[in-house]
Amino acid sequence: MRIADVEHRIRQALQPESLLVLDLSHLHKGHAGDRPYGQSHYHAVIAASAFAGKNRVARQRMVFAALGSMVGNEVHALSMEVRTPAES
Repeated sequence: MRIADVEHRIRQALQPESLLVLDLSHLHKGHAGDRPYGQSHYHAVIAASAFAGKNRVARQRMVFAALGSMVGNEVHALSMEVRTPAES
């Protein structure tokens, strides 16, 4: 699992105007979901027109839908900031 895989799925589904995905796995060493090879805990900052007219929960659901089966498997935890480009 690499950040590039997470980014690819988000870009493909939401076509964001801006996207930043950070690997925060090093902050979770020894905690639930920690994997010896890392890359299981992420933070995403996404600005996408696709979020227009949707509340925060709906936007987060769109991101989780984009990641599909990766959630709960390769992606143990994902925190996110989701906004439209006008909100950025």
